[in-house]
Amino acid sequence: MKRKGILLSGGSGSRLYPLTKPISKQLLPIYNKPMIYYPISVLMLAEIREILLITTGDALALYQELLGDGEQWGLSISYCVQEEPRGLAEAFLLGEEFLAGDPCCLVLGDNFFYGANLSGHLRRASGGEGARVFGYPVGDPSAFGVVELNEEGKVVSLEEKPEVPRSSLAVPGLYFFDGRVSEYARKLIPSERGELEITDLLQHYLAEGRLEVEKMARGTAWLDTGTHDGLLDAAVFVRVVEKRQGLQVGCLEEIALQKGWISKEDLKKAIEKMGRSSYREYVETLLEG
Repeated sequence: MKRKGILLSGGSGSRLYPLTKPISKQLLPIYNKPMIYYPISVLMLAEIREILLITTGDALALYQELLGDGEQWGLSISYCVQEEPRGLAEAFLLGEEFLAGDPCCLVLGDNFFYGANLSGHLRRASGGEGARVFGYPVGDPSAFGVVELNEEGKVVSLEEKPEVPRSSLAVPGLYFFDGRVSEYARKLIPSERGELEITDLLQHYLAEGRLEVEKMARGTAWLDTGTHDGLLDAAVFVRVVEKRQGLQVGCLEEIALQKGWISKEDLKKAIEKMGRSSYREYVETLLEG
């Protein structure tokens, strides 16, 4: 069974107010691309071509205008509306028909990942059974979900924003699940804040001994772009990398072409619809390779 992708781009984006008053957070720019391009690129690097984008009713038309059905990148993008934020795990109820029992990857629309080892991490996680999350060392783990491992690398505990963290490994917003995830999500009880918590979902897998952690290598970047500082940090990071290397970060056309999902003729047609920008100039260079 092919793994499918769910991209969660709902929520009010309150931490970015007033930027998000008129527009969805994931449509804000990170340097020269919309934020949403970066998590889509992560799904593409994980060899995922069928994607369900979950967003709010107000933002739906904007995402459809920006992304369409994904054909220009060799993808199939469909859409679903989440009227109110009722927890990350609700994505598997909203997307149950889309998943149809297939394994999936859930990525949050405001999480940014970059690194030379990223593709390898994604391949290993995608090939696992049960559920697999990532562990990323941070200075202040109390602000995140925290996973604790034993000496053999097995998961011992998983806590959401603990006051006294048992480890420094935070869990980023990137999760791989088997085909039973919607079944498990239906069994969840809303938390005190009225949401279906992703940590509670992962606890089901942990109780069965089917939760594994892929530790992200040193040098891999993970940024939460849901704050003003985080948004700026990500933009500066992308600009520095691109200026230094002359290569784009999160260029969907480039990934699709490299994977053979689109041809150069397809790319030429896509370029004709692009505005005169530095992004278009870069994409045009892909025709020369």
